[in-house]
Amino acid sequence: MEPLSLELRYLIYTALWTLVLWVPYILAHINMVGVTRALSYEEVQPMPDWAKRLKGAHYNAVENLAPFAAIVIAAEFIGLHNGLTAFCAIVFFLARLVHPVAMVSRVWGTRTAAFAVGWLVTIIYMFAVLFSGA
Repeated sequence: MEPLSLELRYLIYTALWTLVLWVPYILAHINMVGVTRALSYEEVQPMPDWAKRLKGAHYNAVENLAPFAAIVIAAEFIGLHNGLTAFCAIVFFLARLVHPVAMVSRVWGTRTAAFAVGWLVTIIYMFAVLFSGA
């Protein structure tokens, strides 16, 4: 069995981060309303403002993971691994780490910058795959 490529490894790291990102905002919700009410299907789910922002960041992470994963998997199929693809995978992961922190902390411009960097390396990676000549 071959070891995981760096790109797949960082895709897995990003997926793992996305899988656990919901935990703090759910715990905040449970803390605010109690377990019984948290397990109900209320239209409005009270939670602290920071938790609402983290929930939005989690949704954003899920939305951005799918296209990036498709590109990484496509690159795996054609055997495309180089400095650019490694750079894109690492930077995407780091951008996805920074985005929710920026969302919660509300430091001006950081959320948008983190999102834009992640989006840009996704586009660069996509073009690397599409124009690889493989």
